[in-house]
Amino acid sequence: MTQTVRLTVAQAVVKFLANQYSERDGEEQKLFAGCFGIFGHGNVAGIGQALLQAEVQTLDGVADAPELPYILVRNEQGAVHAAAAYAKTKNRLQTWAVTSSIGPGALNMVTGAALATTNRLPVLLLPSDIFSTRYPDPVLQQLEDPRSLDVSVNDAFKPVSRYWDRINRPEQLVPSLLCAMRVLTDPAETGAATVCLPQDVQAEAFDFPTDFFRKRVWHVARPVPEPAALARAVAAIKASKRPLVVAGGGVIYAGASEQLRAFAQATGIPVSDTQAGKGAINFDHRMAVGGVGSTGNSAANALAREADLVIGIGTRYSDFTTASHTVFANPDVKFLNVNVMAFDAAKHSAEMLVSDAREALVALEGELAGWSTDDAYQALAGDLDAEWQKVVDTCFAPHDQPLPAQTEVFGALNELMGDYDVVINAAGSMPGDLQALWRARTPEQYHLEYAFSCMGYEIPAAMGVKLAVGDDHEVVAIVGDGTYQMLPMEIATMAQEGIKVILVLLQNHGFASIGALSESRGSQRFGTKYKTRSASGRLDGADVPFDLAANAASWGADVLKCDGMAEFRANYAKAAASDRTTVLYIETNLYGPNPPGSAWWDVPVSQVSELESTQKAYGEYVAEKAAQRHYL
Repeated sequence: MTQTVRLTVAQAVVKFLANQYSERDGEEQKLFAGCFGIFGHGNVAGIGQALLQAEVQTLDGVADAPELPYILVRNEQGAVHAAAAYAKTKNRLQTWAVTSSIGPGALNMVTGAALATTNRLPVLLLPSDIFSTRYPDPVLQQLEDPRSLDVSVNDAFKPVSRYWDRINRPEQLVPSLLCAMRVLTDPAETGAATVCLPQDVQAEAFDFPTDFFRKRVWHVARPVPEPAALARAVAAIKASKRPLVVAGGGVIYAGASEQLRAFAQATGIPVSDTQAGKGAINFDHRMAVGGVGSTGNSAANALAREADLVIGIGTRYSDFTTASHTVFANPDVKFLNVNVMAFDAAKHSAEMLVSDAREALVALEGELAGWSTDDAYQALAGDLDAEWQKVVDTCFAPHDQPLPAQTEVFGALNELMGDYDVVINAAGSMPGDLQALWRARTPEQYHLEYAFSCMGYEIPAAMGVKLAVGDDHEVVAIVGDGTYQMLPMEIATMAQEGIKVILVLLQNHGFASIGALSESRGSQRFGTKYKTRSASGRLDGADVPFDLAANAASWGADVLKCDGMAEFRANYAKAAASDRTTVLYIETNLYGPNPPGSAWWDVPVSQVSELESTQKAYGEYVAEKAAQRHYL
């Protein structure tokens, strides 16, 4: 007879998650480090009670540790960002669950779900839902849909989740959670897994099979290359004269950096990188040429324009990577894509090698033994990179202006941070500067979220990354004033939990990236500066009199104001020595200067306009767009 244990659905969720493990290459770890959340009427007596019970059992000596440690956050979106950042840092082998109440609490997580899925990062979302019995109908915070009583706001998670389910009966939990674990540990199909929990069902008791709660190890696969596909890939490489590797995040997630370095060394193929792939090869490797695409550098982009074979390894080919289909300009260019996901491997009519990046690189190097690009091509790559490094030095050096450029701050951080410290960013002008300029020495050092490029990611992400790396490494999140105002509240969570990070807050009184983009597209930086409304009726008055440094202090952080770069460097040392979250506040020049661009980005300009600036920009847009094409 099957043994059972009587638990509520919420208690069963907690007990089940506590016994899930992932394994790769013989290394086993808990799949869930804990649960972030905010309690409301939808989950306080369900998941909240279950998490409390687990904590009380620990305090009473019944258990050695909580089945699922809980951290109270301030914003549900921020919680999902923290979980995604943790998963990214752990190479997708561990993550957090996130619980919310119904309605607005649940919907706050939708943006985070989209970020996780776009970035192929595993997070488990547990939004509360309406009553399954429908006696209280409509319940508080229920959005009624006249077409169906089975629709709630949680249906909004469907397009942004890799897995979605609603638990209307307790016994449905068993197959649902098992399916969710499959998705969370799948190297190709992972992303947000959303399991909606009606608030009455959360508290309902059921006799669950005890085997449901046994220790379960999910083995993360390393798909190996199919022999015929490997042979085609080798033939494509041997037929090329000017191949170029584009290393994406899949290289890092696969732990394949060592193999990438060896492959590049042996074959003499230059290696460029995407935002997610920066650091996959150390910047000073003889075949490393840095960032490619719209926010890339002149060295990688020059090679990209002439490449006859582009070898994409673990990349999803965002429009920034391809410069909106313009940077790979050789009319005869071909693509060879290595990816665990066939969807990405097939992009650009590529020769497909559906495989784990590490296994593919080992196989390719073995099959290519004795083959390499010619000396002249390798020398060209080295010369182009050396020229770009001079540009980097110039950008990092002091500029003759009252306020420092943000590139000077980046240069100081690049120098001051250790090889395994982590720099975090996601949105604005900073990702472009960082991809072009940052000299990443390890795969761990560079943490950019640029698939969704979500403003507000950086601060909660810093919390997630710090939980992942521990106290031996500094975690530095760089935020502009625009991004800071989106999600600063997790600073309070860091203070509450004693989580120490360094936040670098650049104040330039506006949106630097969108302002520059607006100007270049003929829109005159409209609506991109933090100005009060003047007598003319436009937002062109004095600076908005807010004090972001004081705001950061109010959340519980230590704040050190930096008057120039010398004080910034001194204050960084103080922040590194501290055991408390510290904000380094520095005013920077809104207008840069920034590194020179070497590729395009497709942002459409109005075809007709009464503004001369827009008319001029449209003419430039048409000229640039002429180079755009499908890769067939």
